[in-house]
This record gives sequence, C-alpha cells and structure tokens, in this order.
Amino acid sequence: MLQPNAARAPAGQVAPAGHYRWMIIGLLFVITTINYMDRNLLGVLKPTIQGDLHFNETDYGEVVFAFSMAYAAGYAVMGAFTDWVGVRIGLAVAAMIWCAASTAHGLVTSIAGFTVARIALGLGEGGNFPSCIKSVATWFPVRDRAFATGVFNSGSNIGGLLAPLIAAFVTAYWGWQAAFYVTGGVGFIWVIFWLLMYRRPEEHPKVSQAELAYIRSDPEVPAKKIPWVQLLGYAGTWTYLIPAILTNPVWWFYNNWVPSFLFSKFHVNLMALGVPLVVIYLMTDVGSVGGGWLSGRLIKAGFGVFTARKLALLVCACCTVPVFLAPDVASIWVAVLLIGLAMAAHQGFSANLFTLVSDTMPRDAVAGAVGLGGCVSSILSGFSAIVVGRVLDATHNNYTIVFFFGAGAYVVATVAVHFLLPKRRSELIAAMTAAE
Repeated sequence: MLQPNAARAPAGQVAPAGHYRWMIIGLLFVITTINYMDRNLLGVLKPTIQGDLHFNETDYGEVVFAFSMAYAAGYAVMGAFTDWVGVRIGLAVAAMIWCAASTAHGLVTSIAGFTVARIALGLGEGGNFPSCIKSVATWFPVRDRAFATGVFNSGSNIGGLLAPLIAAFVTAYWGWQAAFYVTGGVGFIWVIFWLLMYRRPEEHPKVSQAELAYIRSDPEVPAKKIPWVQLLGYAGTWTYLIPAILTNPVWWFYNNWVPSFLFSKFHVNLMALGVPLVVIYLMTDVGSVGGGWLSGRLIKAGFGVFTARKLALLVCACCTVPVFLAPDVASIWVAVLLIGLAMAAHQGFSANLFTLVSDTMPRDAVAGAVGLGGCVSSILSGFSAIVVGRVLDATHNNYTIVFFFGAGAYVVATVAVHFLLPKRRSELIAAMTAAE
C-alpha cells in the first residue's frame, strides 16, 4: 500500500516513498571516496617521493600507464564478475583487492615497486564504478538515477580533497609511507558495513512495499542476460564508450598531474598545495551533484529523458572550455578556479554519461557495459599518460598542449552522444521489446 503522499504524484507516476535507497547511496559514496583517496595519494605525494627516488616525468607516466592497463582489465573483468555474482559480493571483493594494494604502496622503495603496487590497485579499483552504476540501476527509478549517480560520484571529489590533507598531516608526523597505510586500511572497515547492510531491494527487510513500488515505477529496458562479447551490438554501449574514450584521459591527467602543475608553475610546497587542491575538489563536488540534479530537474520539467541528459552534457562541456587558459595565468588562484570549473564539469558530465548506460541497457548488462567502456577508455588513458609524461619532459613542463586538448574533448563527446542516441527513450524500449 502506498503512503498518503502518493495521491499527489503526477498521473502515471508513483510518489517517492521510503529512504533506504539513500542509505545505499551513502555506502557507495563512502567507498568511492576511499577509491579516490587511494588512487590520488601517489599524485599528491609525487613531489615528495620524487625527491627520495629521483624519477622523472617519463618514469611517472609509465607508472600511470601500468595502473591504467590494470584498471582497464579490472573494469572489464570486475564488471562481468559483478553481473555474475551480484553487486554485494562483486563490490566487496573489488574493495578488498584495491585496499590491500593501496596499503602495499607504503612498503615499496622503487619505481618498479610502485609499478607493481599500482597494477594491483588498478585491478581492484576497476570494479568500483561498474558495481556502483549497477547498484543505482537496481535501487532507483530512471528519473532519479543521474542525481543518485552524481551523489555517489561526488565521493571521488571528496577522496581527491582528503588525499592532500591526509598526505600533508600524516607525512609531516610519520612519513609518506604511513599515508598509504591509513587510506588503505579504512576500506576494510567499509567492507564489513557493506556486507551487513546490502541486499537487493526485493530481499531487503528495511525496504517497504511503497519504496519498492517507487523504485520499480519507471518503464525499464527489457531485462535479459547479455554475453560480454555481444555488448558492442547495443547502442547504449557505444553511447558510453566513445565519450569515455574522449574524456577519461583528460580526467586522468587532472588527477595525476594537477598537483605537479601547481607545484612546478607556482613553486608551492606540499603543505601550501593542500588548500588549492581542497578548493578544486570542493568545486568538483558541486559539479558532480549539480550535473546529476540538472538532468533530473529537466526530466521533471517535462523534457524527454534523452533530451535532458544531452542538455546537461552540453552545459558541462561548455564549462570545460576555459581551462585552456590555465597554463598562461599569473595567479595560482585563477588557475585553481579554471581547473576546478573544468573538473566540476567533468563530474557533471560523467554523472549523466554513466546514467545513460542504465537508461539504455538491460539492468543485468549495466555493469558489463560500463566495464567494457571503462576498459577501453582506460587503455587509451594509459597511453595518453605516457604521451603526457614525454611531452612534459620534452617541453620542460609546458602544459599548454595538454590543457588545450582538455578544453575541447567534452564538446566533441557531446556531439557524439547526440548522434548515437535515438530521439526518445520510449523508441529504444519499444524496439528492444519488439526484438524479444
């Protein structure tokens, strides 16, 4: 029986009811925060560790490349694994792998050691987003998914924000190795809470019938198992894959090189670097939630699902363009604002791009489609990291070309989405239903 406020819902819609689905988003937010703390810590500590181990930008680019290849494999394998065993076990296994690998960073003393640790980290971290996106598709109706995705995805920004704070404080007292022990250890605590609190909505004792009715209130793409090798036959896979190929290398550059960019251009130390990075990731957090909110608000205002997603992508793409000015400004705070705006726009863009997978794919294939797209884009991101490292060594840390690419990639990606998607989601569902 629906709650009384169901009577006030628009015709054909079930009113929101219950709240446990937001507890699930809270858990996904926390693990995504841990994911990015573990991932970003090496980039933040790079100037400090570089002084101890004496490696150059090309060496660092090759470490990022190794992580990228492992992350690509983890995205594909863990995405398929999650579709096979379910979100509860899939995400727990992924988190345990990458948290153990993060802790291991504190035990190595060479570039080769960091390479091995980053490979293990990438294999585990690749499972985070396929599992989280599948969880959102399981727990939320279509009209709320972009906002829910934006909320959990904002954890990546909080992780990026916490990484420099943890790095500065822990390194000052116990050395940079201890920072990896702290961030790696937190994830194991999360796994315990996840295994205790997560079940599918239909099986969860804390989900009311009213909340379950709301979760299942929108029409879905017909549910069926899709073998991994057949995913490329679906428009939804390409709608995610091509924009991810264009934009993920930019995001990887921001996370791996922005601390070094600010360090080399404005000559700030690790302690002074913390505040600018906190500002950047606070802005990014707003973009993550705001981008997801925007498309949901447009849907509630009467726009079609695909139209709303594309308009949100376009707004975010336009906000990335000014970042090409960052290498030429004289003030660190102007550079911080330009980079923060671009990274915020990426996260808003990403929230809608991830959601398009659940809009266009059967629920049982969502993690696999995200995994496949993430695999391919991560491979290319790895090669781009090698290119960035060599360009910076060859140009004596001139970042102009790299930021210029970042300024245009999202506009091209938005145009690609426009031509890949049908005009209306109803047409896609009808076509896939007819094909059954």
